[in-house]
Amino acid sequence: MSKRGEKLSDYRAGKRKNRNQRVGTRIPELGYYLIVTDTEKTEKNYFEGLRDSIPKELKDRLIIKVEKVKTADLLEKALEFVSKDSQMRMPCIVFDRDEVKDFDKIIQEAEKSGVMAGWSNPCFEIWMYAYFGEMPVIEKSRTCCEKFADKFEKCTKKKYLKNDRRIYHKLLEYGDEKNAIQIAKKNYNICVKNTNKKPSDMYPASTVHMLVEEIKNKVENSE
Repeated sequence: MSKRGEKLSDYRAGKRKNRNQRVGTRIPELGYYLIVTDTEKTEKNYFEGLRDSIPKELKDRLIIKVEKVKTADLLEKALEFVSKDSQMRMPCIVFDRDEVKDFDKIIQEAEKSGVMAGWSNPCFEIWMYAYFGEMPVIEKSRTCCEKFADKFEKCTKKKYLKNDRRIYHKLLEYGDEKNAIQIAKKNYNICVKNTNKKPSDMYPASTVHMLVEEIKNKVENSE
């Protein structure tokens, strides 16, 4: 598991340099992010919402493409997509502990391949929980989803639906993204500092904030 800090560009250092040296390839100024997930619902809708939130004037300079593949093919497909389109310089795979059999192995292999692993333990909902000011200690994915649904309804007065295509926009409207990033960062750093455990044993934790923070910083610094 990486302990190299919070910048996603640092997290994937090494692979990017070689790809960026390819000749004759026009690269979007602020990056081309390929986000590969294994769900049709929450994660895919969240990142499509993040993509759609990018100001129109930046859409040619900052590109986000979201793809859904089978869980077992996450890393392989991410690398395959990148090999077919050299503009995709920032590949990421997003997945939960409860959905992936070889959770720790995939994280290790992704890091070796220069692919960011945006993992959540126990599930993606623990990251979204942070938008409402906390990341409670919950081990089981089902429990986390149920408790988040209650939290979401309490904070928004709306029912939480895993297939909600506007989930990202609702989190922005009713939650606090900057605070969410700080909460997730703090939890992650505590886990790294105080434990020598595998990611599968680290909860509540998520590295999704690294990806979100990098993208949002690029947007804010370009306005």
